[in-house]
Parts: sequence; structure tokens; C-alpha cells
Amino acid sequence: MAEGIATIRAEIGAAVWKIAAPPGTAVAADDPVVILESMKMEIPVLAPHAGTVDSVLVEEGQQVEEGQPVATIRR
Repeated sequence: MAEGIATIRAEIGAAVWKIAAPPGTAVAADDPVVILESMKMEIPVLAPHAGTVDSVLVEEGQQVEEGQPVATIRR
């Protein structure tokens, strides 16, 4: 991992319902970056710290596995 860049990972296997913060978006700690959907429940994937979303590694509708990288964030 490059210095100052953190990888955000899915905490559960689910479908990507919505990209809440596209690349270039400034976020605060605990802001949703991606929202997953599983069993009709929305599960937000949160920014671990304040920064700018560097990249989103998934697309809406894509299935992800637990622990799969979904985005990166730069301090």
C-alpha cells in the first residue's frame, strides 16, 4: 500500500447497491463510500478516516466477497 492510501474492504459478501462517494469525493471518517445490499438490507462500507476517495474498485450490481477491496482513500 502506498503511503497515505488506505484500502477499504467489504465486510460481508453482498451485491454493490450504490457507489456513495465516487473518486475525487472528499469524505469524513465513517462516511459511506459504497453501499452493499444483502437480504434486502443496506450495509454501508465506511471511510476509515477523513480524506479523498482515490479509486472505486467495484461497480454497481457487482457481487463482492468478504474482505474484497472496494475502494481506496487518500489522506
